[in-house]
Amino acid sequence: MSIIREKKTMAKKILIIEDEPTLLDKLAEKLRGDGYVVSTAMDGEVAWEKVRSEKPDLVVLDIMLPNLDGLSLCRMIRNESSTAKIPIIIVTARNNEVDKIIGLESGADDYLVKPFGLGEFLARVRAVLRRPQGEDPLQQEEISSQDIRLNMTSRRLFKGDEEIKLSNKEFDLLAELMRNRNAVLSRDLILTKVWGYDYFVDKRTVDVHVRWLREKIEDDPSTPRRIVTVRGVGYRFEG
Repeated sequence: MSIIREKKTMAKKILIIEDEPTLLDKLAEKLRGDGYVVSTAMDGEVAWEKVRSEKPDLVVLDIMLPNLDGLSLCRMIRNESSTAKIPIIIVTARNNEVDKIIGLESGADDYLVKPFGLGEFLARVRAVLRRPQGEDPLQQEEISSQDIRLNMTSRRLFKGDEEIKLSNKEFDLLAELMRNRNAVLSRDLILTKVWGYDYFVDKRTVDVHVRWLREKIEDDPSTPRRIVTVRGVGYRFEG
């Protein structure tokens, strides 16, 4: 009996925030069947109180919610120190690239478009929960990908054994892209994160700095494989 109690204590806690009762029940049933401890909410304000009081290991969050929408709630979770590191999966009926980017830029770890299979849903939950949550990428001493190493303390870039000289803005841009590996970053977001504002700098400045970075880190800058262009949106670092 003591072993059973220990397993229950170790089970991951998941909060599902969804205002469609049928879907909410299906997701909760699927997760409970896989051994997770599940709580639910159908209202954004109620959900916020549950996030703060329960400190779940994962939040599954619909965008369209009464009283407080999912994107606002996502930002609130990220902006409060006690909840900032809780992983978030957004589920929504909105199926276009811009909405996905907005969701990810609001702090979500993953994004599922309705309708989706319960098997895919469970696989996404498992994948997000497997990711290490303890280390803050902003505090990493070094960020690496394949043969690229970016030392945050000394602000030096190495490709293999060779040091590559970067300007301050090139370094900051590469660091932001590498911290968000495989996520699409819009030009607006890059301007805000790297330049600190988005009014007096032309968006083409981002494109110019990306071109300079490609000339320094890509094996073939004319066919980039590390920093990939997402047409009409921005850039994604793939390593």
